Amino acid sequence: MSLQTHEFASTEALNEEFATKIIAILQIAIAEKGQASLIVSGGNTPKPLFAALSQADLDWSKVVISLADDRWVDTNDAASNDKLVREHLLVGNAAAATFISLKHDFADANDAVSACEAALSNVKMPFDVLILGMGEDGHTASLFPCSKELQAGLELNSGKKYIAVQPTTAPHQRMSLTLPALLTSSHIFLHLTGAAKQAVVAQALASTETQMPIKAVLDRANVQLMWAP
Repeated sequence: MSLQTHEFASTEALNEEFATKIIAILQIAIAEKGQASLIVSGGNTPKPLFAALSQADLDWSKVVISLADDRWVDTNDAASNDKLVREHLLVGNAAAATFISLKHDFADANDAVSACEAALSNVKMPFDVLILGMGEDGHTASLFPCSKELQAGLELNSGKKYIAVQPTTAPHQRMSLTLPALLTSSHIFLHLTGAAKQAVVAQALASTETQMPIKAVLDRANVQLMWAP
């Protein structure tokens, strides 16, 4: 498949253009289907993007927002992507959106996979917009190269949308969309900043190994890289 790179002089310019692009896609989806879906990732990088999106003029009541992954912690924990989205994206105009959390009242994320699948059942597939991040180890969503669940998460014929993951190189158990679920997206964006992350993408593209989860996405989908130094 292909990687289309959009390079910006600053993160401010990136976020402004990226927000405009996302809103245009969501508007078209609402017009065509009556509903739009936006799947986001956590971390510090998307916070300014979330702020820009939250103020956009859009019928957010017709938008469903969910996460590519989350840490299996309380939703008020500082490590929670749920908390991040509620505080930075589901505010302003975007407060009218429907949010599908990945966190359920189970001590073990493995016991919540079915609940996550059920919560997503009313969302029209494919997702309209998927925004991925990436770690310097090549992980994306919570598909970690170090985890014993990696191959199950990358299995294209699993029929599963979610998988519980226990990374060994990062804290907390996770809930993550599987590779086939991630690929069921009309527009896939990889949102990165910094030279180190750009180098990891180049390494993944050049590698013949399949151990870098981001490579599994890049090999099978048309992806737009939104990058600034």
